Amino acid sequence: PRVSGRLGRASCLPPGPLPPELYFKNLSKRKKQVMEKNGNNRKLRVCVATCNRADYSKLAPIMFGIKTEPEFFELDVVVLGSHLIDDYGNTYRMIEQDDFDINTRLHTIVRGEDEAAMVESVGLALVKLPDVLNRLKPDIMIVHGDRFDALALATSAALMNIRILHIEGGEVSGTIDDSIRHAITKLAHYHVCCTRSAEQHLISMCEDHDRILLAGCPSYDKLLSAKNKDYMSIIRMWLGDDVKSKDYIVALQHPVTTDIKHSIKMFELTLDALISFNKRTLVLFPNIDAGSKEMVRVMRKKGIEHHPNFRAVKHVPFDQFIQLVAHAGCMIGNSSCGVREVGAFGTPVINLGTRQIGRETGENVLHVRDADTQDKILQALHLQFGKQYPCSKIYGDGNAVPRILKFLKSIDLQEPLQKKFCFPPVKENISQDIDHILETLSALAVDLGGTNLRVAIVSMKGEIVKKYTQFNPKTYEERINLILQMCVEAAAEAVKLNCRILGVGISTGGRVNPREGIVLHSTKLIQEWNSVDLRTPLSDTLHLPVWVDNDGNCAALAERKFGQGKGLENFVTLITGTGIGGGIIHQHELIHGSSFCAAELGHLVVSLDGPDCSCGSHGCIEAYASGMALQREAKKLHDEDLLLVEGMSVPKDEAVGALHLIQAAKLGNAKAQSILRTAGTALGLGVVNILHTMNPSLVILSGVLASHYIHIVKDVIRQQALSSVQDVDVVVSDLVDPALLGAASMVLDYTTRRIY
Repeated sequence: PRVSGRLGRASCLPPGPLPPELYFKNLSKRKKQVMEKNGNNRKLRVCVATCNRADYSKLAPIMFGIKTEPEFFELDVVVLGSHLIDDYGNTYRMIEQDDFDINTRLHTIVRGEDEAAMVESVGLALVKLPDVLNRLKPDIMIVHGDRFDALALATSAALMNIRILHIEGGEVSGTIDDSIRHAITKLAHYHVCCTRSAEQHLISMCEDHDRILLAGCPSYDKLLSAKNKDYMSIIRMWLGDDVKSKDYIVALQHPVTTDIKHSIKMFELTLDALISFNKRTLVLFPNIDAGSKEMVRVMRKKGIEHHPNFRAVKHVPFDQFIQLVAHAGCMIGNSSCGVREVGAFGTPVINLGTRQIGRETGENVLHVRDADTQDKILQALHLQFGKQYPCSKIYGDGNAVPRILKFLKSIDLQEPLQKKFCFPPVKENISQDIDHILETLSALAVDLGGTNLRVAIVSMKGEIVKKYTQFNPKTYEERINLILQMCVEAAAEAVKLNCRILGVGISTGGRVNPREGIVLHSTKLIQEWNSVDLRTPLSDTLHLPVWVDNDGNCAALAERKFGQGKGLENFVTLITGTGIGGGIIHQHELIHGSSFCAAELGHLVVSLDGPDCSCGSHGCIEAYASGMALQREAKKLHDEDLLLVEGMSVPKDEAVGALHLIQAAKLGNAKAQSILRTAGTALGLGVVNILHTMNPSLVILSGVLASHYIHIVKDVIRQQALSSVQDVDVVVSDLVDPALLGAASMVLDYTTRRIY
């Protein structure tokens, strides 16, 4: 059976033989038409209901956005839950301070902080909400998250035929919150999700794909513009005048309602570990869930409120809280804020227990799922405190609110209110091309060569959307400034091109520590490029994760993802360019070596008495077969008037190079042919050594000289290699920009294959 979709003609199941890929491509077009349509002839009356300090941090950016467009929207604000309780900071005041008119205050919390009190609070809200909704008569109610208060809001609105927009549906955490969140999803008519996984979960839960918007988390719109503000005054206000940035801890731990006894014990162990760790710590009171009263008793029993190293507070305004976690040495606890928002700053996080076990996280999060001893937690503090990780944008890119407002404008109030549940074919990459604004997931790729500096926007399919090229400056200062400038410009251009940048990948010559994003030392071609931290300045400027690797390794990664190495378990890539480099893929993974020096294939020695190499040795492949080596030999011939043959000329202002030698060989110059044959033989002997050492299933020659060497290399293999490896294929790469594609693949592979 088929069910009518949002446009009145769309089937929820792909019709007949139509392939799923084509079905979802067509679905994308329909969704774009819906987003561009605005059938409303009057303002949309939007009711935003907020229950606590956490959900207000997500809802406030949307409320500000609605307020800035009075020609399209009328905003009603309803405040309930712990906002109105003194013990939890009377946080309704921050809504007033943000200059929002609160239409209704509902006291819905039944005190007791146990399971029964939570149920009674839901019941009390259900009793009070109908009068409010009858009076306000909103067109749509915006509900956030997974709290029991939000369940009461969604239930009331659904039963009173009010459309519901649910924020942050489809996510997975690990407690009763999951059940509440998914229950609200089934009641909601429209969904705004933050991650691609959440979008897939909503589709798997049979929600109408036309009514799902992948926007990112609204709080990221504020987070990603917040770090440059004056933060030291905020740190001093909450933690004392003697506290320095990165030298304090923020602790925020809530009860786990499905295992209250264990969560209280874990909180006690956490406080003991923090006392032993002996760092200044800001402890926020837990939320109002069952078990919170017992957790407060534990705090008071241990004297936390009067301990010289601790500051215990009920509430911190979100703007100030952002600054505190952004500049903390570590955050510890089980709050969703730790695994979601804090990743935007790269602050280390220790996630305790199971409350957030299913969340997607950045590499800044260390999980201590069985936090059953003080030593485990203390060890985690020693591991994490003071580190700095790449900024993560898993949950948003800072543009959620414009997408949400556009989505709200597209809602057709003439559509039938009754929800339709769809059953689309679900596959792993189902949401690749179905964004409401048709954004292309992409990477910023940087290729830092001896002559040029190139930056490109590269799509998931390996298409170079746009490329920028500048001469590579000679000094470190000029070079790093130019990289930052080009990347900022490219990121801004990506927005206009509807490309969503997932991260930055950098390919550079020299030896690189990819774990830290540091160029340890470089080739002679790139000056002032030793012990250079590339990750930190780029990550801080762009608020994006950054990966760095050697150009040879990047070429291998490019072949693995986009080239002839795709699907192969073991292969080797050799780059023949200005120098000779390479990369080794073994069991589908790139080999770096114990000191990040693996695959320096250009420095395999093939002759004990060969020419000098730039590495200080002699007889290396690079000394024979690199562009520099061929240029050296071409100059010798030219100086002896033995290079040029009939049909050749070299302008006086043009330097003699490898291409002139190749041209001379093609025109019959016997000496040039001999030099090329010697160079190809040296490269071939290197390939034989690789075959005997690694026994790969494929060798890929890459770079501008590859096509000139391929036949000689195959001849050497036939003459010199063991018979058991002579069948290994040697091919020329068909990739145009392997360095850029390899840099992009570091981003695209990592950000799309995470498993937690």
